[in-house]
Amino acid sequence: MTNTLFRTVAVIPARYGSTRFPGKPLALIAGKMMIQRVYERARAAKAVDEVLVATDDERIRCAVESFGGRAVMTSPDHPSGTDRIAEAVRGVAADLVLNLQGDEPLLPPRVIDDLVAAMRSSQAEMGTVCVPLDLQSAEFANPNIVKCVINARSEALYFSRATIPFQRDAGAGGMPALWHWGIYAYRRDFLEQFVKWSPSRLELCEKLEQLRALENGARIRVLVETRSRSTGVDAPEDVARVETLLREQGEA
Repeated sequence: MTNTLFRTVAVIPARYGSTRFPGKPLALIAGKMMIQRVYERARAAKAVDEVLVATDDERIRCAVESFGGRAVMTSPDHPSGTDRIAEAVRGVAADLVLNLQGDEPLLPPRVIDDLVAAMRSSQAEMGTVCVPLDLQSAEFANPNIVKCVINARSEALYFSRATIPFQRDAGAGGMPALWHWGIYAYRRDFLEQFVKWSPSRLELCEKLEQLRALENGARIRVLVETRSRSTGVDAPEDVARVETLLREQGEA
């Protein structure tokens, strides 16, 4: 449990509707619902005082309560996960609010702790996590993989589905790309400000909610994680891949 003078609450947005994978939070992964696996990873983080699931579906609420978790019902009309989280933490004591993706069942608790530590040591209003990505890889060209560029203070300059940074000359300085891992940390007062802004032009263009923060002049601290890779579940065929990784880690 952390110091109560800096209380951290982790929220997992979970929607039932999904074009590619309806009911994804309730999908079984090695005999356990995906939302439960994410919840347990969040609970294992030393820096987290409380974990909530923010949902607009009674089936997910019932599932979370069945394994002893806490779910908060929210409006189905939010434009982003951040807006949903802001509703979920109304009335909840928190200095720092974390947004953990509900389709990351292999999320390392250590990464959560590292992000909280990075936020506590900076003045940024918002924080996130990226991992290095080879500019020559197929992933770099994949628009479903969000890329990020940062400044010398490890603050985000921009996020895009496009191939950034553009490598004008082959092998120019061994410049790495950064794969954005969609975990966020918000200072409480900034989260309250964020949801007062309308979805921004760049956010609507790229379909990336973090651009709303940048477009309004906020600083996003980027923790560059070199010891882990993001392993999410986007479609039903990803379940088998995650189960294989769990078996390799002795968790299935």
